[in-house]
Amino acid sequence: MNIKDAIRDFHGGINCAAHEIYGCHKCDGGYVFRVWAPRAAEVILMLNGGDAGRMTRMEDGESFELVSACAREGDLYNFRIITFEGRELVKCDPYAFRSALPAHRSSVVYDLPPKNKRLECGKLIDKPVNIFEVNLLSWKRHGDGSYLTYRELAKELVDYVSDMGYTHVEFMPVTEFPFDGSWGYQVTGYFAITDRLGPPEDFALLVDSFHKRGIGVLLDWVPAHFPKDDFGLYEFDGAPLYECPLWDRMEHSGWGTRRFDFGRGEVDSFLLSSACFLLEQYAVDGLRVDAVASMLYLDYDRGEGQWTPNVWGDNRNLEAIDFIKKLNKCLHERFPGAIICAEESTAYSGVTSDIEEGGLGFDFKWNMGWMNDVLFYCRQDPLYRHYHHQKITFSMMYSLGEKYILPLSHDEVVHVKGSIVNKFPGEYADKFAGERGLLGFMYAHPGKKLNFMGYEVAQFAEWDYRKSVDYFLTQYEKHAKMRVFVKFLNQLYKSTPPLYEVETDWKGFEWLVVDDVINNVLAFNRYDGQGNCLLCVVNFSGIDQPDYRFGQHKGRYRLILDSDKKAFGGEGKFKKRILTTKKYASHGKEYSLTVDIPKLACMYFLKEK
Repeated sequence: MNIKDAIRDFHGGINCAAHEIYGCHKCDGGYVFRVWAPRAAEVILMLNGGDAGRMTRMEDGESFELVSACAREGDLYNFRIITFEGRELVKCDPYAFRSALPAHRSSVVYDLPPKNKRLECGKLIDKPVNIFEVNLLSWKRHGDGSYLTYRELAKELVDYVSDMGYTHVEFMPVTEFPFDGSWGYQVTGYFAITDRLGPPEDFALLVDSFHKRGIGVLLDWVPAHFPKDDFGLYEFDGAPLYECPLWDRMEHSGWGTRRFDFGRGEVDSFLLSSACFLLEQYAVDGLRVDAVASMLYLDYDRGEGQWTPNVWGDNRNLEAIDFIKKLNKCLHERFPGAIICAEESTAYSGVTSDIEEGGLGFDFKWNMGWMNDVLFYCRQDPLYRHYHHQKITFSMMYSLGEKYILPLSHDEVVHVKGSIVNKFPGEYADKFAGERGLLGFMYAHPGKKLNFMGYEVAQFAEWDYRKSVDYFLTQYEKHAKMRVFVKFLNQLYKSTPPLYEVETDWKGFEWLVVDDVINNVLAFNRYDGQGNCLLCVVNFSGIDQPDYRFGQHKGRYRLILDSDKKAFGGEGKFKKRILTTKKYASHGKEYSLTVDIPKLACMYFLKEK
């Protein structure tokens, strides 16, 4: 496509490769720089802090360009924008492939390395998906507090994730951001991988190292909002440009950030191009789209009188909805097999339905309702859990309506919410038993899995972005055995089709015990596509449940997981490994099983043919 057609598509909101036109690119005369700044009276290229030439207004009347013979790879550059009012703004390049942040508020002249090779994984709806969520800046640090580099992570983190048996890793945002305390969610460089841990080619090495172990890589991507740093997208040419100019759509007041102007062609092209660039250049295997709910609703984080209804009189952000559909259509056409996940916290219908059927077209949606209900339940003293029994069962009222990921993410272990193990009441051993029981329930519940780093060693402290996960805890028995349990559970999940094959149909799930409010016991079957049966029994009470009877299909059932096993840090109270049904009617079935269930424990039994 020639540059004239590319810029036409850029303004039309359908250019998925605007980064090939705008930004900094090597050319015959040196490097060509282009920037979109429609309200600028003049734009001057700055190299290494000094003026390097006045940029020329292009044919579209809104973009500027300059070919510089002086620029060299590694040079710092900025755009000095002079408004018609005479104000001067010094901006980073929105399309820069590399940034000098946080040391310098500049972009870097950079030639992209060869593209990574893709990991061909196909559709994952009936495959195991078990995601380890990681903050690369704080998974591990050196003794002096400095970051591990991408190259060091390509050895240590890849070895760790592979050994633990995860299928995927998800990085919290790695596109450039100025403030560590934002955890990467206040992005200023949508095409630049953060330079804190090394150059982009080293990040590419990290992704490739995961791929060589057969592990998929997902990136957290932030298209809902951006920060108000003066060198970034904020009022880029002196007035709202990337942000919506309307008073009721401009700000995310709760976050102190600006909302993107969805529906503006150039902004849509910018965001589409960012997503495509990350998937194409680094061959990552998918994106987790952050804060989708804030995009979908005009009244998100706004009170009465602080928002204006759409043309239909309701609260849907029609332009954002159209953008989301355009994004998913574009990514699935260009990158078959890529996973596009929505972090969406409301009951919006059809998030993972096909666009042709009126849906948004995401592959998966985070099940925030399951997460909130289950963690609320787990915080209760077992003595009082019977008052909240519906919290642990309600998710099956809707869980088959979307393609879900069950998340125990970073958001659940910060801001005085407590770490996963520390959410549980009771004595020291009860907290560990509670976490093991929760994880067993989670892995058997329909939906793919995601857990944030640190849970696997039962870290007591909340996550702190300024330091490493407390992996030293594994020198203590309970913490070491928790990691043994998680590793075993990960491997069992991957090798047991009833746990993952049928996620969106009642053919894959059957309640056996759902209403035992007094004893806090749940029992259910999971089935794979061939009808093989896995029985899950969970005792959320604080007392053992010996000889617990419930109806079940006739047959022999072999124990394959007991979270109370001594090797996992439990007490190993009950030894029976094979159970056989008896012709004793219970729970509407002709046959029944009698199971000894330890307190706070989860058990899996596989039906033998």
